[in-house]
Amino acid sequence: MAKLRKQVLRLYRQILLISRTWESVNIPESGIEQDYIKTEARKLFKKNKHLNDEAEISKCLEEANARIELALHYRNPYPRPVHVSPAHVAASKDKKMQSHRSEQSKPVYIHSQDK
Repeated sequence: MAKLRKQVLRLYRQILLISRTWESVNIPESGIEQDYIKTEARKLFKKNKHLNDEAEISKCLEEANARIELALHYRNPYPRPVHVSPAHVAASKDKKMQSHRSEQSKPVYIHSQDK
């Protein structure tokens, strides 16, 4: 658990550093995007501070790292929209199984947006 705590703190520091040095593609919006990065990080870290399960914490770390990579690559800090049509998920008589398949088809970087 101490190892995960160090990873979480390192990630939080990394996100705050990114927010301070962030330069938008559209220069006048840099300040708005910097504020968005800080507030989004604070909101998600506060929301997940109660987590004790190592698997859940690792999942959140994986999502955060994926979102950082996407933001830096596309120079866009906002989460990328995802549409998974119901036709994409194989039909099943079992609604629970269909819901599970739908959840599995979502990219890792979008899970915090659903909660």
